[in-house]
Amino acid sequence: MKITNELVVEKAKKIGFDLVGFAHAGELQEETNRLEQWLRKKYQAGMRYMERNIDKRKDVSLILPEAKSVISLAVNYYTNHSYSNQKGKGKVSRYAWGKDYHFLIWEMLEKLETELRKIDSSFKSKSYVDTGPVMDKAWAVKAGLGWMGKHTNIINRNYGSWFFIASIITNYEFGYSTTIPDFCGSCTACIDACPTDAIVSEYVVDSNKCISYLTIENKNDIPDDFIGKFDGWLFGCDICQDVCPWNKKFSVVSHFPEFNPINNNKEIDLNEVLNMDTKQFKQKFSESPVLRTKLKGLKRNAEFLLKGKSDAADNIEQSN
Repeated sequence: MKITNELVVEKAKKIGFDLVGFAHAGELQEETNRLEQWLRKKYQAGMRYMERNIDKRKDVSLILPEAKSVISLAVNYYTNHSYSNQKGKGKVSRYAWGKDYHFLIWEMLEKLETELRKIDSSFKSKSYVDTGPVMDKAWAVKAGLGWMGKHTNIINRNYGSWFFIASIITNYEFGYSTTIPDFCGSCTACIDACPTDAIVSEYVVDSNKCISYLTIENKNDIPDDFIGKFDGWLFGCDICQDVCPWNKKFSVVSHFPEFNPINNNKEIDLNEVLNMDTKQFKQKFSESPVLRTKLKGLKRNAEFLLKGKSDAADNIEQSN
């Protein structure tokens, strides 16, 4: 039995994927050129892995020699909770409130690929969830899941940008999806709202200035230049997505309860972080993406936020 687009969509949505699209597995020449320009400007900051495997990012046939198509899939993670912005607490990016999405989506991908192989044993595939040398966002655009927003997140007209992306490289040929035009128009809400000016131009983010990078991937101290500019973000940052009109109008609550806040991880008391030991850290964030920054990194972030509050208090006292 031959695997069709309709069959893949049916199976994928039954498993829980919200969006499915198909793209020809050709070389990403234009996208690779933009990536290389970005790297030349050192916008990758300390993410040295972005400098590796450029050839595979450009040509997925170097990952799967028989590659003919890329199936792009998305899982909506939006949950209808808001921050209290209480004094002494640090905000956690929405994607990290609940269970680490990698565990969930890896399982979903494995199930989908297994089912497709049962239908046709000649089906070959290799899948990724932002953990390999694959430009998931570029494939999502090619596969018609959405367009690249000026904040560099993919936006879909029905879901906004609150979704995770996965890619399946396969030896199968499909009918390919129509790409979606860029509907950002003249809007610059994300650029205007970024407190650290990390979106240096439309569709270009300088990681050296990005709160998400500085609080998660960054292994060094956070530069004092950013004191008072983090708006209370302890792990990650959602400002550019929060202000996006597409998210304000079209966010849909996820059907996965796993993405709801666990252990009050939406906002965390900064002093709790500072007094936390390794055992407590691992218990509280046992299935959370927050583990990624390690206890040392989370304490650094908490100290940085408190430093900003301390400096602000000093300035007020001096002005009086």
